[in-house]
Amino acid sequence: MLSAQNPNPSPHTGVSNYVSRYPADWPIDGPIDLQVHDLPHASSTIEWWYQNTHLTSNKGCNFSLFASFFRIAIDRDEETQAYKYAHSITWALCDADNKAYYMDSVVDRIAPVEGLKMIERGHDTTDKLLLKALKEVLVKGNVPLPDRLMEEDAIVDNENLHLQYGVNQYEKLANGNYKLRLHNAEKAIHCELEFTPLVHPVRHGDNGVVVGTGGEDMFYYFIPECEVNGSIVVDNIRHDVEGSGWYDHEFGKPADDAGEKIEVNLMHDIAWNWISLQASNGQQISVYDLFDNNDGMKSRGRWAVVINEEGISKSIKEFVFQPKTNWTSSRTFTSYPVNWLLQIPELGIDLEVEAAFPHQEFVTIISKPAFWEGRVHAKGMFGTEAVTGLGFIERSGFANVEKLEDFFKAVTKQTRKSVEALLPIQPTDEQFARLVASDKNHHFLDGLDKEQYIKQIITPIREIIDRGGKCWRSYAAIACIDVVGGNSQPYMNWLVWPELLHTGSLIIDDVQDKSEIRRGGPSCHIAHGEAIAINAGNACYFLGQLLLLDDALSVDIKLKAYQIYFETMRAAHAGQAMDISSFYHLMPGIVESGDNRNLEKKILAVHRLKSAVPASMLAQLGAIKGKAAQPQIDGLGNFFEALGLAFQIIDDVLNLRGFKGDLKDKGEDITAGKITMPVAKAMGLLAHSDREWLWQEVSSKPSEKERIAEVITLLEKCGAIDACEQQAEYLIEDAWKKLDVLIPDNDVKIRLRAFGWYVLRRHY
Repeated sequence: MLSAQNPNPSPHTGVSNYVSRYPADWPIDGPIDLQVHDLPHASSTIEWWYQNTHLTSNKGCNFSLFASFFRIAIDRDEETQAYKYAHSITWALCDADNKAYYMDSVVDRIAPVEGLKMIERGHDTTDKLLLKALKEVLVKGNVPLPDRLMEEDAIVDNENLHLQYGVNQYEKLANGNYKLRLHNAEKAIHCELEFTPLVHPVRHGDNGVVVGTGGEDMFYYFIPECEVNGSIVVDNIRHDVEGSGWYDHEFGKPADDAGEKIEVNLMHDIAWNWISLQASNGQQISVYDLFDNNDGMKSRGRWAVVINEEGISKSIKEFVFQPKTNWTSSRTFTSYPVNWLLQIPELGIDLEVEAAFPHQEFVTIISKPAFWEGRVHAKGMFGTEAVTGLGFIERSGFANVEKLEDFFKAVTKQTRKSVEALLPIQPTDEQFARLVASDKNHHFLDGLDKEQYIKQIITPIREIIDRGGKCWRSYAAIACIDVVGGNSQPYMNWLVWPELLHTGSLIIDDVQDKSEIRRGGPSCHIAHGEAIAINAGNACYFLGQLLLLDDALSVDIKLKAYQIYFETMRAAHAGQAMDISSFYHLMPGIVESGDNRNLEKKILAVHRLKSAVPASMLAQLGAIKGKAAQPQIDGLGNFFEALGLAFQIIDDVLNLRGFKGDLKDKGEDITAGKITMPVAKAMGLLAHSDREWLWQEVSSKPSEKERIAEVITLLEKCGAIDACEQQAEYLIEDAWKKLDVLIPDNDVKIRLRAFGWYVLRRHY
């Protein structure tokens, strides 16, 4: 039975002003007429119907669920000028007991076409390489997983509330209740729930109005308390459920010019925090905080609404809804708050709000790269009464990783955290013991000085690591879990292993090459001496083994990790042996003949063994963790081997053309007398006299800028540097062509595709 409702008088100046300002099909002051306003609104360019619920099953299991049915105007009918819409639904089931999050996003069949139009218009601020990779997917008529295309056109009844989005449905029954049906055959999940409203609808915002950032005012009402009954099927097990539900409805006003052209733009213009909370004292709270993403996160409106046991609502503008601690997704490297402080001083509300579990990220192209919406628990004071509560929090639009540069900064930041966790600058006694020995061999620590260990092993390693780097090798091991359908989150701490291996090789290389600069500072052996550098560099190769002590890892994965690791180390040291010996002994014959084929092959062998093999092996290990099929494992290994080769070839190019934002001088390799790929290419392109001059200059290791510039000019003029770029591009494109057919189109695949191009163009 519906309780009485506070009419919530309007703060606007008069009903007539309200009516003239907003469309005729918006509610005026007074109670919301659900028979009218539950229906689709013809004036709105965007509209959604949202439900959430917290449920207990007849088996004693606890679930939460939310679903949003969207429609957005994409065009107008030429004759009637009525809007034409695209449709989508996002929904997720939270298994609170098993900390499992099942998400589903289904988009309109016209999404690929509309997405291509958006890209062609150039309105999006996303990284251009990511857009290019997305375009490849859309051109196929696909959308990237986890988004899926509807199998049939959506049906929206304008006379009765009945939304049919493929197999998903939301409708209003004759008795005034709401029926929700959700289905995902692939994940074997089916939900059929009936919402019975227990209170009248409540206006949110400014008497129902939420002011947008671009003039697109929205109307927002909600029913904060519903009785919910029905069934949920998970893993083919049926649960009869009951609980408490919530219903939101929001619809948007178009721009003033009724004849304007409608263009879809999925760019994030706004960001928001939102919570719905049902407290144990029978009261409900809804809060939103809206920000302009294009204006330095300037506030664009914030309201709290509290509804008491009688259904009387009170709107409040002074409140605190503040994030506390964060959790980072290994799939998108976006950080989300998982603890919040919610305070409404006027009502004595002071609550701590915590996620039921952190990994409730919803990945979808609709809200790129993702948003967080999940079950939360609250406890604290409501006036003089101690309360608990259940709710949902949604956080969207705050991601700062939409460009590849920003994404890899986020990867680097998380890798540093992983490094600090395994190799802290100031380890505790327990951490120190773990770095050196197992529990069984604790006596290894007898007489070992911790401060000495820190000074001679930890400090030299951390100095090099903490200076920077893109950490793309670390990302390879994580991304290849997700791209084949696995879950990388439990492996976030593995980011440290590739970084340690790479750092160890850098330290040892610098000793052997007598390099004095590393990442903008003195090389390890310059700062600490060769003996300490060699020992610290070698220590890097073994510290990552601590990750394999995790009891959660299967014996099979541990064995494969050991096999991959030691094969990688054997290959890398073989490559380093070739690099140390160099190819000077080959050059007289090559200068004389101009036959550079063997030289190029040997340079590629060094690049492959030292850089490409480690990247390939890490990718294969990630794919194994993701339970990939063998062709996928091989394809990812092949692609990352190509990336590693291309990366080193382009490094040779950048050494001559200049590194974007790097402190290095052009031509450092020439000063070192290194036989790089551009030099090898030139030997097959130049006349005999020019080959003689080039080799004489390179082998003399010139330091004068004028002489270095002359060498670079010759390499450019003969086409050797361009040929290197072309070779790197061919390696990546050929490997991608083979991988593309093995991996379903998904968000991580798009990022890998874009990263391949980034390797080629990172100097631009």
